[in-house]
Amino acid sequence: MNTVEFIKHELTGWGKYERVIFPMILIFIICLSFLTGDNKVALISAICGISYTILAGKGKISCYMIGLLGTFCYSYISYKNAFWGNLALYILYCMPMQIVGILKWKNHLKKETHSIYKTRLSKKEFFIYFSIAFALITVLYCILLKMNDSNPLIDSMTSIFSILGLLLTVKRCIEQWYVWFVVNALSAVMWTIAYINGSNCLATVLMWVTYLFAGIYFMYQWNKELKENVNY
Repeated sequence: MNTVEFIKHELTGWGKYERVIFPMILIFIICLSFLTGDNKVALISAICGISYTILAGKGKISCYMIGLLGTFCYSYISYKNAFWGNLALYILYCMPMQIVGILKWKNHLKKETHSIYKTRLSKKEFFIYFSIAFALITVLYCILLKMNDSNPLIDSMTSIFSILGLLLTVKRCIEQWYVWFVVNALSAVMWTIAYINGSNCLATVLMWVTYLFAGIYFMYQWNKELKENVNY
């Protein structure tokens, strides 16, 4: 498949409101970022991050390609704001998982739209994944507390739940959106506090707020599709 065909497939299956609303959100954040003199790396991170969320929500494999650049930028601003848990998470886990995501998703694409088939966790898998996640949050919180992290509780929760969320994304599970809801809400709070305390990261705050509402939207869309395809 050549580049033109690939782009054509990635733009297939979009609703008329999605074609208008999502670009408008990106344009709004870009304009506001320039008006407020926001950090340009934070702006690039926000554009890539929002594009990643939207493309992942639509089940498009190109989300991981954009995710690589966004991951690098977000790692940089996490370093500048002393969010060590988020920094380690994005460098050691999120970057490699973008590659894994491409390899995994390419085997589960619909022929007509080139978007992925969605799945659910079993009750046993749900219990195992979330039990491990809460145990790791406790351990990481204690570590970050000793490292004088800026916000050890939120940083530990967003870091571990991001690991779980990305894993569930690669597995194509709808439960990812419930995890991302928690991550997005807490991250919006964490970066809002950083912005209030003088960090030049308004685009990052807007990015997480956008993630929050986009996640709710795609939670509904995935649930609707799974109900329509119960036999898959």
